Amino acid sequence: MKREISIQEIAGIRIGQTENRKAGTGCTVFLAEKEMAAGLDVRGGGPASRESQLLNPLAAAQVIHGIVLAGGSAFGLDAAGGVMKYLEERGIGFEVGVTRVPLVCQADLFDLTVGDPFVRPDQAMGYEACVNAERGNYRDGCFGAGCGATVGKALGMNYCMKSGIGSYALQAGELQVGAVVAVNALGDVFDWKTGQKIAGLLAEDKNSFRSSEDAMCASTEAIENKFTGNTTLGVVITNGFFRKSSLCKIAGMAHDGYARSIRPVHTTADGDSIYAVSVGNVNADQDLVGMLAAEAVSEAILRAVYAAEGSYGFPSCRDRKLTFS
Repeated sequence: MKREISIQEIAGIRIGQTENRKAGTGCTVFLAEKEMAAGLDVRGGGPASRESQLLNPLAAAQVIHGIVLAGGSAFGLDAAGGVMKYLEERGIGFEVGVTRVPLVCQADLFDLTVGDPFVRPDQAMGYEACVNAERGNYRDGCFGAGCGATVGKALGMNYCMKSGIGSYALQAGELQVGAVVAVNALGDVFDWKTGQKIAGLLAEDKNSFRSSEDAMCASTEAIENKFTGNTTLGVVITNGFFRKSSLCKIAGMAHDGYARSIRPVHTTADGDSIYAVSVGNVNADQDLVGMLAAEAVSEAILRAVYAAEGSYGFPSCRDRKLTFS
């Protein structure tokens, strides 16, 4: 039987966050207590990422030391430098003789249209998030990479809603599988169990929903630039023992959680990505972990939306009960 647990019950990894609430951006870091095998599956057409090729099964590196999810679009990729500094100071990284080089992967979402577009996650913010990971300050809601997250942007920012970052974890026997997802989607968000829309494109009165899919079908003409602020990012964590190639497959299966919960998803205007990491030695079936990962991702998406508070002029589902128009 499976049961719900806290994401922080999974040993071997520490999660820390920091954000600039005024500017509407932040970052969330995942630090292995020693090192972690990791895989990646990118299905959005516009990713902003760093060191992604480390997770190619053909690349030499078999483990990494940290993952960063951040806002700021490609500008925010500087945050990984602060994470590397933190880890190097503690002697963590790949031995190269004169020092140790921490292997840190990063993916960013687009939140420049939310607060101050000229304030982005940087090395100082990445370092601070690592310090915060020492005490495990992770929280669902408008924190870390979810600080400036929004959803329902098919018609731009005027009719979107506030979202955030969310987590969910499961345990079956000794096996633990969890997910953290920063939900910043072009599309609408649905409860994967009921099919009910819970956040997304607002109607003109902003008191009811309309369909992003219908809005996009109103014209078949090509739109050259849809970058009004997108990309959903996730990290799947398991104590099951897997190598990089298997984790890439698990990350791919976890994308089912996106597809169940967000419509449309994986568009050219999204950089939708999921990392999968192994931080334990439990002998586990790869397909079972992939299945549980997809469920954890869908539940984490719900948590991200339900925990978000209205801010920056964007309402959240906590602020009002919205209906279909």
